[in-house]
Amino acid sequence: MATTLIQDPPVRQRAAAAPVRRRSGNGTASRVLLHVLLGVGGFLMVAPFLWMLLTSFKSLPQIITDPLGLFPAPWNFANYADAWNAAPFGLAYWNSIYICVLTVAGTILTASMAAYAFARIEFRGSKFLFVLFLATQMVPQQVTIVPLYMVFSALGWVDTHLALIIPAVLCNPFAVFLVRQFIRSLPVELEEAARLDGAGRWRILFSIVLPNIKPGLAALSIVVALGAWNNFFLPLIVLNSEDQFTVPLLLSQFTGQYGGINYSLVMAASAISIVPMLIAFLIGNRKILNSMAMSGMGGS
Repeated sequence: MATTLIQDPPVRQRAAAAPVRRRSGNGTASRVLLHVLLGVGGFLMVAPFLWMLLTSFKSLPQIITDPLGLFPAPWNFANYADAWNAAPFGLAYWNSIYICVLTVAGTILTASMAAYAFARIEFRGSKFLFVLFLATQMVPQQVTIVPLYMVFSALGWVDTHLALIIPAVLCNPFAVFLVRQFIRSLPVELEEAARLDGAGRWRILFSIVLPNIKPGLAALSIVVALGAWNNFFLPLIVLNSEDQFTVPLLLSQFTGQYGGINYSLVMAASAISIVPMLIAFLIGNRKILNSMAMSGMGGS
């Protein structure tokens, strides 16, 4: 005999008539406090940039007589022209731009191939090799700079841009790890269907995998470009000629020349140096955050 469970009507009525809990004022106060703290923290992070930008428009007498003054009086826009003409910024810009472009393109290519191998190709020792490769990121660059310089000297790369491009393209553990996470987020069925149609590894990588992780590759491109543009330590070691200088290295020489004389020119030169990467970050910051979250690095 079948047994039918019938809910007690009074219980249903009591459940329907149960009052809805309202949010207490403590939750609203906590949110307000959180937003205030975040606003204060954001202002403290932006304040040095604003101070640099405002100082770049000040005249030298105002900086000397009123160093704590906030707004320029009057606004001196000629500082940017003077700073640009005081050093070969045009050549340094070109050097940094083409180094960034080649580094980004080469890193995307090599990191994609290595990441696909680690993500989809099973071979003996693959996990150990991947962990060992990631462990190289924990070694400070200052520790390996002497043997690295000896290798560059033997290859004839000292005072050339090859020393900045080739190592960055061939060894970027973070890029490999990030692209591997993107690839692992794709369903394997896409690749299996392509393999049934006769596609090989290379065609699957370039025709199936990479087009499906374009947002992640775009975010990685911005991160790699920021690192290549802001690289200072390695150019300081390997570059000697001024016509080979990148923007950060030229800026350090500019600071040494004008740092004790005219801070307004130094600040104007600093503002000039960050314009391209600031624009790139403002355009791609949402892609960076979304890609980090999609790759599993954004937390819960």
